[in-house]
Amino acid sequence: MTGDKLPGGTYRVGDLTLTRMGYGAMQLAGPGVFGPPRDRDAAVAVLRTAVELGVRHIDTADFYGPHVTNEIIREALAPYPDDLHIVTKVGNRRDERGGWPPARTPAELTEQVHDNLGRLGVAALDVVNLRVGGFDTPEPGSIAEPFGALADLREQGLIRHLGLSTVTADQLAEARSIAPVVCVQNLYNLANRADDELVDGTARQGIAFVPYFPLGGFSPLQSDILDRVAKRLEATPMAVALAWLLHRSPNILLIPGTSSVAHLRENIAGAALDLPADALAELDAIGG
Repeated sequence: MTGDKLPGGTYRVGDLTLTRMGYGAMQLAGPGVFGPPRDRDAAVAVLRTAVELGVRHIDTADFYGPHVTNEIIREALAPYPDDLHIVTKVGNRRDERGGWPPARTPAELTEQVHDNLGRLGVAALDVVNLRVGGFDTPEPGSIAEPFGALADLREQGLIRHLGLSTVTADQLAEARSIAPVVCVQNLYNLANRADDELVDGTARQGIAFVPYFPLGGFSPLQSDILDRVAKRLEATPMAVALAWLLHRSPNILLIPGTSSVAHLRENIAGAALDLPADALAELDAIGG
């Protein structure tokens, strides 16, 4: 299977071509996204299998672990295929208790970019998302200073493209007045659709929308309607949820995470599910 045959095909992000079916590396770290994985060989196998299946869009962050996922990505995939693109994020760090305090001063962001470069083993980062809000909700306010710092690093050639994570529409507009934005990564899934307007707005602007927690994250999606539709289609609820996201808008890119090769294959196969019109109508009502 090649990238253009993955569910949803591909989407252009700046001058990069990303598979709409990507892979999120967060679960490759230990419990709570902290420390090393229980089985490092299995983590390596998941990444290599993803690439073998045609995935050309991997999402990560150096504060996963911290440092763990980027080190495993480099071990598993370097030297990287020319068409493989790694999207990382900055704006937080990990404390000794596994917390996620913000780290968004220009000096902190510069250090994080260099950490990502070093641990991934690349001369420039394909895409860097500035993580702004809380765990799952944007925090209003200006992002000019931190985004401007990343724009300066882009001008230096250390970053190819810039994105945002956990932001409002106003923050996206502010960032675009400073430098081009190629993607937005916010919480969004079948049951959590507060960003419906932002999905449509980014689509009109040619900006990718990358839902994190597409399957509900630490609280898996639960819906009687979803279960009923999945049963009728002889599919799993998770397959239906991923297929719905790909159908929702052509600019949506998926990054479901897993530490299991079997689950990786299930996610990719499930996202290819064809959803008939009556099923889509029922599913659309979940977030209404």
